[in-house]
Amino acid sequence: DIIVASQRPYGSRAVLKFSQYTGALAMAGRWMPGTLTNQITTKYLEPRLLIVTDPRTDMQALKEASYANIPVVALCDTDSPLENVDIAIPANNKGKESIALLYWLLAREVQYLRGSLNRANPWEVMVDAFFWRDPEGLEAKAEE
Repeated sequence: DIIVASQRPYGSRAVLKFSQYTGALAMAGRWMPGTLTNQITTKYLEPRLLIVTDPRTDMQALKEASYANIPVVALCDTDSPLENVDIAIPANNKGKESIALLYWLLAREVQYLRGSLNRANPWEVMVDAFFWRDPEGLEAKAEE
């Protein structure tokens, strides 16, 4: 029902964690053209909602969503184009910490709205789990 897309490297882990906790379909990395429009391909999907990290880098996904009349929620910075964006969440979509925090907040709110998490109890998942980690940096740290 929901596709979460991010071509930004900093957004890939946050998108994968968001989909893990909400059941959404993650499209981290390159967007395959025709995913929402070409019914012949095996990768064809018909979601009810598309969430993108950056309207500028995820322009292909936005264009296809507009052709298929799929509503789009986008994390928008001050320089983000708003064409084909239905709901813009004003945010810093360039920093890895802010992207992680935004997807953590969205995932937590989805859990609250579905009733699987009570608002009286804090969510045990730390926002650090959504942070992007540099694989080369982790290898260098492990060697030390």
